[in-house]
Amino acid sequence: MHARTAWQALAHRPLAFLTTGWPWRALAYLLSGVLAGALTLSVLVTGLLAGLVLLPVGVGAAVLLAVVLGGGTVARVERWRLRLVDLDPATADHRPVEQPGVRAGLRARLRERRTWRELGFTAVSMTALWWMDLLVLAFALALPVLCATAPLDDPGAWPWVLIGLALMPAAPYTITGWAGARAALTRLMLAPRDTELTEVRASRTRLVGAFDAERRRIERDLHDGAQQRLVSVNVMLGLALLDAGPESPLGRRLATVQGELTTALGELRELSRGVHPRALTDQGLAAAVTNLTARSPLPVSVDVLLPGPLPAPVASTAYFVVAEALANATKHSGADRAEVRARLRTDTLVVTVRDDGGGGADPAGCGLTGLADRVAAADGILRLSSPHGGPTLLHVEIPCH
Repeated sequence: MHARTAWQALAHRPLAFLTTGWPWRALAYLLSGVLAGALTLSVLVTGLLAGLVLLPVGVGAAVLLAVVLGGGTVARVERWRLRLVDLDPATADHRPVEQPGVRAGLRARLRERRTWRELGFTAVSMTALWWMDLLVLAFALALPVLCATAPLDDPGAWPWVLIGLALMPAAPYTITGWAGARAALTRLMLAPRDTELTEVRASRTRLVGAFDAERRRIERDLHDGAQQRLVSVNVMLGLALLDAGPESPLGRRLATVQGELTTALGELRELSRGVHPRALTDQGLAAAVTNLTARSPLPVSVDVLLPGPLPAPVASTAYFVVAEALANATKHSGADRAEVRARLRTDTLVVTVRDDGGGGADPAGCGLTGLADRVAAADGILRLSSPHGGPTLLHVEIPCH
């Protein structure tokens, strides 16, 4: 198997490893790490001190901002150096800035989690990692040389020559082992191997999309097929009832059958709405939630303000979150009223459902676990607050991408 990292080369062929270029690549990685770390320490500490000194006159804020954003430059250099001991691409681009202008760009960068992760890695690198690089190089290279040359100053120190000669063959393994560990930490923080995770997420998204499409197909078949046939049968029963006479024995039996058919037709309509509401597809999330709360036995206030239509998977997920939360509030909480609120913040849909019930909702319950899985499939976040005595608040954030 072709090694993609220094660790793989060291583990798979430990003897033949010495004849490859991996030890030299690891050595170059650590040497460049010492140089980059020392340079980063001097530049950023100087910038930090200058920013603090100049802060009272206003210029210091710009210098401190440059220090914060300097973590991105260090991260780019580290990802470039990573190719010495890790052949897989190490790319991790920032999100594109949606609004023009320097201020909007700075605001977007400072709000992005990746910016602060890169700054944290920079702090770790300049305070610890490059020092460890230097110590490993000193132990692996300088110590054997010092031991081997000890008899030059003291002829009686000849046993150190044996120690130095014994340490020299271990130097490539020591250097490569630490280089692999350092590279693994760097990749974990700056460029994680998320190809498989991305594929899993994409597969999960496809499954959710296929499931929603199947729900819509079932709802359409129920609405356009079974319901229409039952309505036609109901009409024919009404005509037969008029012909037979309402007071005749046959008329009374026809009236009973018609009543049962009307009840079944109503239940079928409710089932169709539960599978996938037509209003969600035709009119959007706000109308679907309004229709849902209108049928709820619990008084519900609705505050859904959205600038436009949402992506179908996002709208579907939000709708079923609201439906499940209201069903739980009606069945289990003993609430007198509930509140549904939805807003679009930048590119994230935020939905909250609150009720004034007794609380104590179990996050591990079957319904909430299913909701959490459905929200996670849309790359969203679900939070629940339900202390004993109430109230219960369900907070969901779903990215709209």
